[in-house]
Amino acid sequence: MGDVLDGARGAVSDRWPYPAATATVGLSAWVGARAAGPSDDWYAGLDKPSWQPPARAFPVVWTPLYATIAWSAGRALSRARGRERRALAAAFGANLALNAAWTWLFFARRSPADGVWGALLLDVSNLHLVRRVARGDRTAAAALAPYAGWCLFATALSASIARRNR
Repeated sequence: MGDVLDGARGAVSDRWPYPAATATVGLSAWVGARAAGPSDDWYAGLDKPSWQPPARAFPVVWTPLYATIAWSAGRALSRARGRERRALAAAFGANLALNAAWTWLFFARRSPADGVWGALLLDVSNLHLVRRVARGDRTAAAALAPYAGWCLFATALSASIARRNR
């Protein structure tokens, strides 16, 4: 009987990583969005490079990126067990906290320089996350590549804006 209950608990718990990941990613996006965005008057007044995407590009890019983060987290967490699952959940949580924090550092603090530091921390977290996920699921890790790439682009953009607006 114990084996049946353990099996049932395992089957149920294996379904929770996707909804939990989706909720966590959604919360991160919501918290980050509260800090303002490219339509902010302060931001509009900054000197930006010619390769700055238009404001309408950001939700078009971030929506599928957040979806793939949630999918990757759900898939990776559903395959991991025990200590590795907890460590993986912590890595995703830390990454999403850094993701949301960047917006607060850059926009709410009105500090492109702080945004660069936040972006660099996020890039390091992305590298760590992709490597950790790849240990258990290369497909889930590959799904994070566009997110990591976009964050590198955001780091370069933040650095350019910070340099132009000292």
